[in-house]
Amino acid sequence: MSQRSGSNLGIHNTARFYIARLREQLWLKPLISCVLSIVAAFAARLADYVVSPQFFPDISSASIETLLAIISASMLVIAVFAVGAMLSAYASASNSATPHSFPLVVGDDVSQNALSTFIGAFLFSIVALAALLNGFYDQPGRFVLFLITILVFALVIISFVRWVDRIARLGRLDNTIDKVEAAADDALKNQAKLPTLGAARATVAGQGTAVYPETVGYVQNIAVEKLQRLAEQIDSTISVCALPGTFVAPGSPLAYITKKDLPVSTRAPKIIVEAFVISDQRTFESDPRFGLIVLSEIASRALSPAVNDTGTAIDIIGTFVRLFVRWAKACEENDNHTIEYDRVAITSISLNDMFDDAFNAIARDGASSVEVAIRLQKAFHSLTLLGHDEMKQVAITHSKLALRYAERSLKLPQELEAVQSVAERNVQRAGEDAKQVAAEGAQPAPRPKRP
Repeated sequence: MSQRSGSNLGIHNTARFYIARLREQLWLKPLISCVLSIVAAFAARLADYVVSPQFFPDISSASIETLLAIISASMLVIAVFAVGAMLSAYASASNSATPHSFPLVVGDDVSQNALSTFIGAFLFSIVALAALLNGFYDQPGRFVLFLITILVFALVIISFVRWVDRIARLGRLDNTIDKVEAAADDALKNQAKLPTLGAARATVAGQGTAVYPETVGYVQNIAVEKLQRLAEQIDSTISVCALPGTFVAPGSPLAYITKKDLPVSTRAPKIIVEAFVISDQRTFESDPRFGLIVLSEIASRALSPAVNDTGTAIDIIGTFVRLFVRWAKACEENDNHTIEYDRVAITSISLNDMFDDAFNAIARDGASSVEVAIRLQKAFHSLTLLGHDEMKQVAITHSKLALRYAERSLKLPQELEAVQSVAERNVQRAGEDAKQVAAEGAQPAPRPKRP
C-alpha cells in the first residue's frame, strides 16, 4: 500500500463512520427533498425575469392547478402508506433475522429515496399551488412550473414502481442476509487494508499510564489521527487496547500513555477519551466482527426448535466461507502496510476470535443436525486449502471443536460416521503439513558455491 493511499484511508475513516450514521437517519433525505422542492417551486419564477413571454406557450393556471391539486391530495396518503409498509418490513426483518440487522434495513437507499420523493412532491405541490393561486407566476413562470410538475410526476411514478419492488423483498430473510454479508464484507476488506487503522502494530501488553473511559458501552470508532497529534505534542507513544467493538467500562483501560512523568494538570487523558466514540450499540463499518456475529445470530435463530430451518444455517455457512476467502485475498493484496501514525500502537483483530464469532454458535446449535455438521466440516476443509497458514490452523482447530459438538449430539452411529469421515480430511491435512514442515527442517542447508 502506498503512503498516499494509507493516509487517505486513515484520514477518511472518521468521516466514513459519521456518514454511515447519517444514512441510518430517516429524516435526512426527506429534509433534503423538502428543501429542493421549495427551491424548485420558487425557481420557476426566475423564468419571468430571464426570457420574454413570446418564447413560451401560454399554459393556463387552471391546468397547472389541477395537476398540483392531484399531487397534493395523493402524495401525503402515499407517504403515510409508505411509512407503514416500511415499518412492517423493519419489524419483519427484526423478527425473522435479528434486531441487530435493523440499521442496515433502515439504511436501504431505495426505500429512503422513495419516501423522500413522496414527501418532497407533496410539499412542492402545496408551495407551488399557493404561489400560483396568488398570481406569483407570469406566462414564462407558469410554463416552467408546468414542466417541473410533469418532472415531479415522472419521479413519483418511477420511485413508486422501484419502491414496490424493493418493499416486497425488504423484510425477507434472504434480503437481510445479503445486506449483512455486504456490510461484513466491506468491514473485512477495510480491516485487511488497515489492520491497525494505519498505526503501528502493538506487540506487548499496554504499559504506562492507563486511560479509562467515563461511560459504559461499545467502542464504535477511534480517531487515530487525533491520538497521533496528541502523542507528538507530549512526546510519547499511545498504545490502544480497546478496538472498535470492544465493550468498555470505567474500570477497563482504553489506552496507555508510555510517558511516565506526565504533569498532573495535563489534558492528555481527556483528549484520548474524546478520540473514542463510545455508544450502547456496535456498528458494522468499523467493527468487522459485528457482521460475523449478526450472521451467526441469524443462523442460531434458524436452528432453534421453533424455526428449525437448517437451510438458512447452511446458507450462512457458505456466506462465511465467501467472506473469509475474500478477506484472505484482500490480505494478500495489501500485505505491505504503511505505518501512517507512528506514535500510536494498536493490536490487530485475532483471526481465531473471528472464527469464534462466526462458527461457534452454529457448531453448538446445529450439532444435532447432520446436514449442518457435515457442511461445517466441508467449510473448514475449504478454508484450509487457501494457503493462508494462520487460517489453516484456526480452521483445523474449529473443525475439531465442531466434531466434538457433533459427537455429543448426534444419536445415530451412521450420522456420526458421516461427519467423522468428512472431518478426517482436515486431520489428514494437518498431518501432511506437519510432515512437510518436518521434512523441510531435516534437509541439510545448501552449501555455498565456491567462487
